[in-house]
Amino acid sequence: MPKSLLRRTLFLAAIASLSLAAGCKTAPEVQKPDFSKLTEDFVYGSLALSPNAATQAGYHEHQGVNLDSKLDDFSPAGLDAARNFYQGFQKRLAATDQQSLSAEDRADYLIIQNAIDLSLQDLQQIQSYRHNPTTYVELIGNALFSPYVLEYAPLDKRFGQIIQRLSQVPVLIDQAESNLIDSPEIWNRVAREENDGNIDLIDKTLRSKVPANLKQDFDKAADAALGSLRSFNAFLKDDLSKKTSDWRLGKEQYDRKFAGSLVAGKTPEQVLSEAESALQQTRQEMAKLAAPHTVREVLDAIAKQHTTPDHFMEQAGKDLDLATKFVRDKHFVTFPNRNNLQVIPTPEFMRGTYGVAGFNPAPAFEPQLGAFYWVTPIPADWPKTRVESKLREYNRYGMMQITIHEAMPGHYVQFEVADSLEPKSRRALRNIYGNVPYAEGWALYTQQMMSEEGFMDNSVELRMTMYKQLLRSIANAILDIRLQTMGMTDQQALDLMINDTFQEKEEATAKLQRAQLTSCQLPAYFVGLRGWLDAREEYKKRKGSAFILSDFHDAALKESAVPFPALKQLLQ
Repeated sequence: MPKSLLRRTLFLAAIASLSLAAGCKTAPEVQKPDFSKLTEDFVYGSLALSPNAATQAGYHEHQGVNLDSKLDDFSPAGLDAARNFYQGFQKRLAATDQQSLSAEDRADYLIIQNAIDLSLQDLQQIQSYRHNPTTYVELIGNALFSPYVLEYAPLDKRFGQIIQRLSQVPVLIDQAESNLIDSPEIWNRVAREENDGNIDLIDKTLRSKVPANLKQDFDKAADAALGSLRSFNAFLKDDLSKKTSDWRLGKEQYDRKFAGSLVAGKTPEQVLSEAESALQQTRQEMAKLAAPHTVREVLDAIAKQHTTPDHFMEQAGKDLDLATKFVRDKHFVTFPNRNNLQVIPTPEFMRGTYGVAGFNPAPAFEPQLGAFYWVTPIPADWPKTRVESKLREYNRYGMMQITIHEAMPGHYVQFEVADSLEPKSRRALRNIYGNVPYAEGWALYTQQMMSEEGFMDNSVELRMTMYKQLLRSIANAILDIRLQTMGMTDQQALDLMINDTFQEKEEATAKLQRAQLTSCQLPAYFVGLRGWLDAREEYKKRKGSAFILSDFHDAALKESAVPFPALKQLLQ
């Protein structure tokens, strides 16, 4: 998630001291530097310049300034503040002796370092704010939606803050139109679609819930915001659409972003080679499981076992209950004493990226608030063939795999355990800037683990669907690397997904769109799964006959989303 950042004051290094006892000189006691102060400054300073992210994290006030009533600043001054912040922290990190830090602090150092490198790359070279209109559209949607669904204060207070944010939407739209110089057609189109979701959010959802005493203020702010959003759609359609650019990063920028995003210690070419080998191995495993039938025949039979569009959301809820019972009965992990997960429709302004489902964790500073498993409904106006394609892809077992991945015991459990991490600044750092392969790898790892442990009566259908999901994660890595740096065409991408990894056309088309909207995110699944399996194997070797699966999960999850090199050190 892109975030603007604020520079804060420097701190002084700790000073070593000498102590005397009983008149005898003892060895000097070296006090380790207080790295937690640097972490606090980075986390709280970053949230101060991204009020949208601050609300989502549960950080509401910074140095006397209420953040829930503000929007992020994309003016030249706001962008300069972000650059200054990152560059200032580069100097602070350079002045820190890593060898003197604890293992936990070294993990935080690595996360901060990568966050700085990626953010400066985006601000100075990639410059998403000049090319990607979805940056502004999704920021507005989240800035209004978060205080609506997160019950951190009484409804009238939260709506007062929503009204203040609405009043600033025209200013942000002016900044967006000033900043945007060109855009890939796919980014432009998705931005307009998601912006329609913002308009609907304001004009219908929020308007229907505004307290009576605030209705007049809301209507005034909403009318101005709606006018600017509709004007922005016209700008995107009539002006920016004539200034097209390429969504591909190119090899130089991609390689740099790949290294900082994944922290895999491998080049894109190495990951690509591993993925293409894994694709063939996984297909062979599927063929063995399907025998005497073909893989396609078995998957076709599984695809016919699906719900209806009207019961799509209901089925997700039932799947969640079933998975939760199995995880608790097997005691795969120690649960925190919270029950805050809700299954809700994916917000319309996020459906360009989350075409099927997604997860929105509870705020890092307020974990008692809601966590949301997003499920994207099937639109009523879709043609029958498109509906059937999606239902076949997300059939009885395909949807269960998504529920495992996004909710139980995937992302929901991962974030819930991590939300007990102390101190709070470390918890927030690893929540907001944490390693994506750790997070996505855990979710995919749980899909494999649930089949290994016999979920749904050791169902062959579930295991076969799990293999199909593994193929999809492998294809994700291949797609991202080849599309971004090797000239892969749209048709080649679709052929890979449909012919080699058995995806329905509807799913493949949606994934191609996602690959064009993002970069260095899709390989995180494949890289992350391998990272989790490697970490478990190392842990198992150290423990020997004393190895207990839940102990490994508890130990690894309580560290939150640290890069795998750091995780392996912490587990030792």
